[in-house]
Amino acid sequence: MKKITVIAIMLLATVTFAQSKNEQATIEVDGVCMMCKSRIEKACLATKGVKSANWNVETHELKLYYNAQKTNLDSIKTKIASAGHDTKDIKATEEQYLSVHPCCRYRDNAVKEEHNE
Repeated sequence: MKKITVIAIMLLATVTFAQSKNEQATIEVDGVCMMCKSRIEKACLATKGVKSANWNVETHELKLYYNAQKTNLDSIKTKIASAGHDTKDIKATEEQYLSVHPCCRYRDNAVKEEHNE
């Protein structure tokens, strides 16, 4: 009986400590080019706890891998907005948006069309 109790306690301790604090998420971020990609990924990686960030120019999907004990999606989205890019939930202010290079102004239809050619 003693052995079973010890094994049960060890198993419970292992399961408790083995729980992962790392999470994955995919969010949509507005942008149009490789400069946008660099800016978006750098903003994410500057957020404490973000381990990797990969933004796809064509799909506008940002794939994140982050430590949920150090950050959360709202903090990451806020950092992206401060770099001048919109997410579905948090939009960059006009001042933040205008800080991006003129060829990266994704809200401008002419710029979007230029990148689609």
